[in-house]
Order: sequence, then C-alpha cells, then structure tokens
Amino acid sequence: MKRISIFSVIIIFVDQIIKYLISHNIKLNSHICIFKKIFYIAHVRNDGAAWSIMSGDKWLLILIALIAIVIIYKTFIENKKIDKMDTLIYSLLLGGIIGNLVDRIIYGYVIDYLEFIIFKYRYPIFNLADICIVIAVIFIIIKSIREEVCKRKTKE
Repeated sequence: MKRISIFSVIIIFVDQIIKYLISHNIKLNSHICIFKKIFYIAHVRNDGAAWSIMSGDKWLLILIALIAIVIIYKTFIENKKIDKMDTLIYSLLLGGIIGNLVDRIIYGYVIDYLEFIIFKYRYPIFNLADICIVIAVIFIIIKSIREEVCKRKTKE
C-alpha cells in the first residue's frame, strides 16, 4: 500500500502542476497548436464526467469518486498481496481519480488540456488524470483475461 500511495501522490502532483501551468498560461477556451490539424494543448473546463456527461452534477461526481476510491481500496488493496503490476494499476487508477477529484472539489470542474484531431474527428479534450484512469482500466481488463485463461488451462 505504501508504494501505491507514493506513486499515486506523484501522479496527482504532476497532474496538478500541469493543470496549474495550463490554467495560468493559456487563455480559457483557446489552444496552442503542437502538430497542425492533429494535436493541440488547450485550456477548457469540464464540469461533467467523460464527454461532459453528467455536466453540472458536481456533488454527485465527487460522491462517485469518493465511493470508487473506497471500493478500490476495500476490494482490491486492503489485506491483499499486491504484485508490481497491481501497484502500477492501482497507482494509476487512484492517482487519476484523485487528480480529477481535487479539481472538482477546488474549482467545481476539471481542467482538460489534451486535444487531438484524428481523421478529421475532434476527440473530447482530456488530461493526464484521464489517461491514467484509462490505462489502469485497460491493464485491469488484460490482467482479468489472463487470469481467466490461466484458470481454464489449469482446469483442463
């Protein structure tokens, strides 16, 4: 648990530093071109969840994040043997959730800044905390599939 806490705090710190730099150096609702027609650094506020769903439900989103943190800790971390992969997964997941939670509590919205346009489709703008959450979920799915495959092989 100690390593998960340390790595999560590092993720939260880096996430908050980037958001601070973005919010103090780029005008709100504008962006800076990094790769023309592909990648921009933007400054937007998202008062909802992914793709702005539940927009304006600040307290519900805070409650959901707090419940998720407790469930992750109680179900997956507390009193369990944690390997290196689990440490990475839960550090990313908790760091991402808490990084966005800090924004919601302090500002009432999340600061997003990574903007991609791929095949002329403008994806919803996101941030480092979002990336950490998505990567953690992908790793959880991969690990679950691998464990299921191993269980089936041992039954045969």
